[in-house]
Amino acid sequence: MNIEPSTLNDLLRRRALNEPDRQAYTYLADGEMEKAVWTYGELDRQARAIGAWLQSLDAAGGRALLLYPPGLDFIAAFFGCLYSNVVAVPAYPPHPARPNLTLPRLRSIVADSQATVVLTTATILNRVEPLFAEGADLLRLKWLATDNIPSLDLANEWRETGATGETLAFLQYTSGSTSNPKGVMVSHRNLLRNSAYISYGFEHTSDSVAVTWLPAYHDMGLIDGIIQPLYSGFPCFLMPPVAFLQRPLRWLQAISKHRATHSGGPNFAYDLCVRKVTDEQRASLDLSNWSVAYNGAEPVRRETMERFAEAFEPCGFRWTSFYPAYGLAEATLKVSGGRRATLPVTCTAQAEALEQNRVVEASADDANVRQLVGSGSAGFETGVIIVDPSTLTRCAPDEVGEVWVSGPGVAQGYWNQPELSEQTFRAHLSDTGEGPFLRTGDLGFLREGELFINGRLKDLIIIGGRNHYPQDVELTVEQSHPALRPGCIAAFSVEVSGEEQLVIAAELDHRFPARREQTPAHESSDSVARLSMELQPVLRAVRGAVSENYGMQVHALALLKVGSIPKTSSGKIRRHLCRNGFLSGELECLAVG
Repeated sequence: MNIEPSTLNDLLRRRALNEPDRQAYTYLADGEMEKAVWTYGELDRQARAIGAWLQSLDAAGGRALLLYPPGLDFIAAFFGCLYSNVVAVPAYPPHPARPNLTLPRLRSIVADSQATVVLTTATILNRVEPLFAEGADLLRLKWLATDNIPSLDLANEWRETGATGETLAFLQYTSGSTSNPKGVMVSHRNLLRNSAYISYGFEHTSDSVAVTWLPAYHDMGLIDGIIQPLYSGFPCFLMPPVAFLQRPLRWLQAISKHRATHSGGPNFAYDLCVRKVTDEQRASLDLSNWSVAYNGAEPVRRETMERFAEAFEPCGFRWTSFYPAYGLAEATLKVSGGRRATLPVTCTAQAEALEQNRVVEASADDANVRQLVGSGSAGFETGVIIVDPSTLTRCAPDEVGEVWVSGPGVAQGYWNQPELSEQTFRAHLSDTGEGPFLRTGDLGFLREGELFINGRLKDLIIIGGRNHYPQDVELTVEQSHPALRPGCIAAFSVEVSGEEQLVIAAELDHRFPARREQTPAHESSDSVARLSMELQPVLRAVRGAVSENYGMQVHALALLKVGSIPKTSSGKIRRHLCRNGFLSGELECLAVG
């Protein structure tokens, strides 16, 4: 009888004992060249060596920060922590050349997690040592370069830990799109049940093949990109995120070359491929094996899917391969999604009704409508309800409300934040007492069991008594003028004379002629005036598009240098941080109109 493993430790040990020579992970160093290939046996040996070293420190129950570049060393360190009952804390390594961008988040995670150990590589350790002078919090940590551990010698000293399904596996720090990052406590049971849920929807087999460029310190990159292939027992090819960003063709080439069945990313990844991959390059691709092209953006854009399908259908890509889904770190990862080869579900709704939290279906030919893409249905013991965030009662079927979730994927809470954990992870309906539920902070509605996500509750723009979703406004602005950089626009509101007013911050595309100018702060008044004149058509286009589509005026439009819009580690727009930068005058504006 095949008994399900109770921990990830059991899962990897079982694979290593039964299939020691089976290919597990392959690292494509530049997105193309195979730099390293590990079998289950090799991964298990590496993990046991790191686990034994941590056991020698009596580190069980403590937290270990994982600071790794893309590659297989991270995977060994992650399982080394699990093998020693040390709570792994994946994080992005600080960069000495850009300490102001990466160091504050890292120090916040160190302080919150109270980590005592850092696992990294010799290269990263040498790179970050100059930052130790920044504070005692980094200096007091015990640093270990795991690529220097003699795996064959130490692996034999490893001892079983007695971990159970309820043992805390790792802390997944949230992206911080609307607040400071918080450590989500994810157990072994959470991971295994969510992996089973993902496998059910994707219909994985041992013949599946994955390709991923998603960062391993992010929940989708770690759980779907690394843990899921191990759970279902199929090979995974990993590439650095920068390899994809610099040349999106590499992602599609890897899918084509390795006959991948399973790969994905957020909206911008598909959009980037459409913009950057030429017709000549497409002619060399075979995407016919790609059966699950998942998209976990919030929300998924129908226009994105249509453009990608049209561009890559000649390469064998199929519309049925698209797999829109919804999830979040607080639910381990997956909350909803369909089955493989199921057609994506869409809904055309009246925009004006959505602004009043109502769902009224419309024809695509009607004026002022929103094209919405469903994120699948909840299943596999996972439940979703839609709740009025003010009254904490269930919404009617045609109402928009906050998405509440229950099920085995819901994590244990936020690390060291009992009050916030109680509010977020153990919510109950006010009229029936039903619960507990996870309050996601996301707005959406259910339509015949299909979940549609509209946006974030905290990001909602309320002007003149009407609700406006920033994602909708940002898409309208993006399409209003070719000088604006796709995926780099933030819409938010500020209070002016006691009333909420709309502000748009948008990066200029690097191809726009005015980009030759530098920051106005060190230019002559003549050049600044000339730049402002060149940007007037952009300002007029944005104002006109917002007025026509939403019936509201733009109080201020800030046009920014490339790279100025603050984003999370997973690429989400940090609207609140952008708003703070606008109010404090810290945004790198080329012009404000």
